[in-house]
Amino acid sequence: MIAILLTPIWLMLPALVPNSAAVIFGGGPPMDFGRSWRGNRLLGDGKTWRGFIGGALIGVLVGAIEIAVSDPLSEDHFGFGPTGTALAIVIALSVGSMSGDVLGAFVKRRLGLERGQKAPFLDQYDFVAGALLFALVLDSGWIADNLIDDNAWVGLIFFLVLVYLIHRAVNIIGYKLGKKDVPW
Repeated sequence: MIAILLTPIWLMLPALVPNSAAVIFGGGPPMDFGRSWRGNRLLGDGKTWRGFIGGALIGVLVGAIEIAVSDPLSEDHFGFGPTGTALAIVIALSVGSMSGDVLGAFVKRRLGLERGQKAPFLDQYDFVAGALLFALVLDSGWIADNLIDDNAWVGLIFFLVLVYLIHRAVNIIGYKLGKKDVPW
């Protein structure tokens, strides 16, 4: 049962880490270059190219480390699959995570929400949805095998609950460190 609960956390680390890393690497020109659409910014100043690229690269680095510490003779790499598939999945999870976060910002602006305003569930799960969507498009079998089939869905539900709690804790820490304007 412990393996069922921990597997999604292990496999989704390349998607979890980029959002926190983006805050560290952020700054510089915003991705939307200050443009607006229908009276609201496309994304806002909080989504920058440095943050997006830095976050995605850190996610890929975390995934590469996970692959490297797995049994080098294994064709599974602790659930990531053979080396080529594993690297592709890690990239999809990392870039998908950052893309989901950007899409979440776009949706928030369309809803008339300003940067830093609460958007329950969207704030916590936009990056997870993006990561899973990119991985699903790349290899739907990987998603089924590792996150749905048998009892893996139990671990996925545990992971989703944990994401909410981690998101909350990381945002509070970021706020206390002065890296975030609001604690949510």
